[in-house]
Amino acid sequence: MTTFVRASIDRPAYTLPRVWFTSPDVFAREQERIFATQWMCVGRSADIPEAGSYCLIEVAGESLILLRNHDGQIYAHYNVCRHRGARLCTEMQGRFHETIMCPYHAWTYRLDGTLAAARYMQDAPGFRRDDWPLLSAAVAEWDGFIFVSLADQPQPFTEAFAPLIGKFQAWEMARLRRGARITYEVAANWKLIVANYSECYHCPLIHPELVAISPWQSGRNDLTSGPFLGGYMELTHESMTLNGQTRRPPLPNLPVEDHKRVYYYSIFPNLLLSLHPDYMMAHRLIPRRPDATTIICEWYFDPDVMAASDFDPSDAVEFWDRTNRQDWHVCELSQQGISSRAYRPGPYAQSEGLLWQFDQEYLRVMGEQSA
Repeated sequence: MTTFVRASIDRPAYTLPRVWFTSPDVFAREQERIFATQWMCVGRSADIPEAGSYCLIEVAGESLILLRNHDGQIYAHYNVCRHRGARLCTEMQGRFHETIMCPYHAWTYRLDGTLAAARYMQDAPGFRRDDWPLLSAAVAEWDGFIFVSLADQPQPFTEAFAPLIGKFQAWEMARLRRGARITYEVAANWKLIVANYSECYHCPLIHPELVAISPWQSGRNDLTSGPFLGGYMELTHESMTLNGQTRRPPLPNLPVEDHKRVYYYSIFPNLLLSLHPDYMMAHRLIPRRPDATTIICEWYFDPDVMAASDFDPSDAVEFWDRTNRQDWHVCELSQQGISSRAYRPGPYAQSEGLLWQFDQEYLRVMGEQSA
C-alpha cells in the first residue's frame, strides 16, 4: 500500500549558493554530468508515429535525429555526417523514406544509421562502409515518453526508472494523445523551475485560481527522496480548469479516489508530470544557459474523448497557461535576485522538503558533497 506524507525537513536546510544558478562553468559541468549522462525526456512516441518519421531534438547542446525505423525501433542519431561533419538534417520534423543523405557530399545512411553509400570512396585506402555508421545515443520508452542518454554506458533504463515502472498504469499514459502544446522561453535557471513546481508555499499569493479549487496545504507525497519526487494535492472541484468544471469524464480506469486528486511528480532531470482526473500535462525542460530555459508544456487526453465533435481542451489549457505564466514570472524574479551579490542561501520551510531533497540528488549527480 502506498503511503503519502506531508513534505518535511528534519534539520536546518538552506537553498543552494548563487554560483549554482548563475555560473557558466557550473552550467558546462551540468551539461556533462547531468544532461549528457542521465535519461533525458525528449518527447513522445506519438511524435514519430510512422516508419521514417523523425524530429530533431537537443540534448546537452547536441543535435540528434530522433526517428522510427521500418521495424518500429526508435533511434537517436547524432546529426553529424561521418565524412566531414556536416549537419545531415535542418528541418525540425518530417519523414525519411529509405535513407538519410548528407547535403554536402551525398553520403547516404539507412534509417538504422548504417552507411549505405559513399560516392567515390571505393579507392580511399582502408575505407570500409561498415566502419562508418552514424553515431547514436541510447533510447528508451516509458509509458509513451521517449528518453535519450548520451552516456557511453548509461544506467539501464529499467533499473534507473524502477520506482516508476507500472506506477501510473491507471492513467494509461501511452494511450493518451496530445491535445495542445505551448512553448515558453523563461529567463531563469532550470533548477528554479523544478523547485517552483515542487512546492505550493507560494500558491496563495501567486495562484488565486489554483487555490480556489485545490487547497494549497493538502499536498501529500509518496516519493520523498532520490531522482523522482512528488505526490498529490486534493481537488475540490471536477477538474483543474478556470471554473473547476469539465465536460470530460474521468479517465476510464482511474480509481474513484483519484477523481479528487491531482498528482505532481518531478522526474530528474527534465520532466515534470501532472496527472489529473481527466487529462495529463507534462512540462519538458530544455536548459539553454544558466539563466535561460525552454519549457515545452503539453496536454494529453483520452483519444476517445478527443474524437468527439465537441472536444475542446481550452478549459484545461487556459487554466494552466495562466498558472504557468504566473510561475515563470516569479522564477524570473528569483533568477534576478539570486544573481545579486547580496544574495545568500535562505532557509527552507517545512513545506519545501522536496526542494531540499532535489538539491541533495542534484549535488550527488554533480559529484558534490550533499548539504
